[in-house]
Amino acid sequence: MTSQVSSPAEQTDGTVVGEQRKPGGAKDVRRLDRVIIRFAGDSGDGMQLTGDRFTSETASFGNDLSTLPNFPAEIRAPAGTLPGVSSFQLHFADHDILTPGDAPNVLVAMNPAALKANIGDVPRGAEIIVNTDEFTKRALQKVGYDRSPLEDGSLDGYSLHPVPLTTLTVEALKEFDLSRKEAERSKNMFALGLLSWMYHRPTEGTEKFLKSKFAKKPEIAEANIAAFRAGWNFGETTEDFAVSYEVAPAAKAFPVGTYRNISGNLALAYGLITASRQADLPLFLGSYPITPASDILHELSKHKNFGVRTFQAEDEIAGIGAALGAAFGGSLAVTTTSGPGVALKSETIGLAVSLELPLLVVDIQRGGPSTGLPTKTEQADLLQAMYGRNGEAPVPVIAPRTPADCFDAALEAARIALTYRTPVMLLSDGYLANGSEPWRIPELDELPDLRVQFASGPNHTLEDGTEVFWPYKRDPQTLARPWAIPGTPGLEHRIGGIEKQDGTGNISYDPANHDFMVRTRQAKVDGIDVPDVEVDDPHGARTLVLGWGSTYGPITAAVRRLRAAGEPIAQAHLRHLNPFPRNLGTVLKGYDKVVIPEMNLGQLATLIRAKYLVDAHSYNQVNGMPFKAEQLAAALKEAIDD
Repeated sequence: MTSQVSSPAEQTDGTVVGEQRKPGGAKDVRRLDRVIIRFAGDSGDGMQLTGDRFTSETASFGNDLSTLPNFPAEIRAPAGTLPGVSSFQLHFADHDILTPGDAPNVLVAMNPAALKANIGDVPRGAEIIVNTDEFTKRALQKVGYDRSPLEDGSLDGYSLHPVPLTTLTVEALKEFDLSRKEAERSKNMFALGLLSWMYHRPTEGTEKFLKSKFAKKPEIAEANIAAFRAGWNFGETTEDFAVSYEVAPAAKAFPVGTYRNISGNLALAYGLITASRQADLPLFLGSYPITPASDILHELSKHKNFGVRTFQAEDEIAGIGAALGAAFGGSLAVTTTSGPGVALKSETIGLAVSLELPLLVVDIQRGGPSTGLPTKTEQADLLQAMYGRNGEAPVPVIAPRTPADCFDAALEAARIALTYRTPVMLLSDGYLANGSEPWRIPELDELPDLRVQFASGPNHTLEDGTEVFWPYKRDPQTLARPWAIPGTPGLEHRIGGIEKQDGTGNISYDPANHDFMVRTRQAKVDGIDVPDVEVDDPHGARTLVLGWGSTYGPITAAVRRLRAAGEPIAQAHLRHLNPFPRNLGTVLKGYDKVVIPEMNLGQLATLIRAKYLVDAHSYNQVNGMPFKAEQLAAALKEAIDD
């Protein structure tokens, strides 16, 4: 869905404020500036779909938003167990926000496991909506409850709403020819309807979506719509919900433009398609399915009309091998994966370094090592991206900072790969890939021109006057070698992993030539033109917080909190991690203290210390979840005071 925004503004990541009441029919309506909702249930309860639909309607309404899906790695984890809990958190506001929120104002718990797994994150006074039908003795015992928390007083500090969601859903669908089990599956739509009433969300989009999703099963579509409407009507009529809430659109938070809600993986896919169109090259994706990168393969496979070819290979090595072959053939070539796949692709990435061909390696990072935490987020592949190949094999590395920024990062990765004839590593992560936010659709004249010139004839004259083609004769500015399409008459040349002679491209075992080629490939990467890092320091702070990738949102929210409390702190965020921006060393040495929060054990801090001899302080987390703004604010305050 898209929405129009007409005026710009910038506000802070605030808290719920000034609840003004006004009559709203038989019930009151309270105005809030922001809300954090978490839907939680069994992995088969449809919590991701419920959260996604609520997000879509919120985006169409014009709120700023940020989401955090959180689900098990198993396709169908054991029902009713803590490991099987799936949740979806949505933070939406009438102003500019940066994170999915630290703690939910509203928890929708579909069973005891969902309640127990999430209650620790819910602050006192928050609203909890529970499906009482699932609080059976067996279900309670399965997650370690001796007594029902709905009856033992443990939830007295919360605004508890016991709702028999399953019973109400089945009753609402009794006119349909469905079994009880089939009817129960629609309880997530009942919950969605209730929350849509509670927060005045639009409903037309969800009903249209259900009709489309179940177009081949119209009775199922109508049943889900009926459950959705029943949830809305329940909120409107029950005495338990005496108040509903309004969160106004965030029109003042955005620049003028047309907006849509977008996830990081979808933005990346659109960015890759756009890059291929701007380069006037066919897009080829060679990939093997892996969480959390598979969505890019799924999305690109839908766009053959844009000249996109997708190849689902039998393994990771075949995927990147096909992509490198496509690069040799003149395509904008991409391979997508996660950390374990990068390990398998490392030899072919090294081959791309040796061949000096443009190739995009998209790594959607996840928790490791090995299989690790497939559905959880981490930033622990930075050193692998920098050094995870045999020999001296330098590769440019860039990282998007928000889901929407994945679009621009894809364009930037393509620019570097095509201009400098090199593989490029793009490091997103599970938090960005699955999270979503509003994205302003760019105008065509805002997009970069990525067109390249292929080699078309001889480029070197021998001493005897013969004109020949030298595949490793370089552009003096970029050090890029010519890109010769196979089959072009007169441009025949060797490829392969054995070292090439400078210029001619012939196989060479000469020590001096190898030394020269190694240093030249390094110089090519070191010389890539990247923008200077920008520093946000309005108060002349002595402490700088430096981040990269998806830590941008939590860091910026924490910085806003500190400044609102009168604490001076500077912020800089890196997109280009190899090479670093040329002014980074000067920036770092301008501060008494540098703090680097990372979802790893200090990988960027290691690189910063080694290159700039700056005593950067690490603040680390590797629990599979993004930082919380409050947590970072406390750590940064301690660093300022130390």
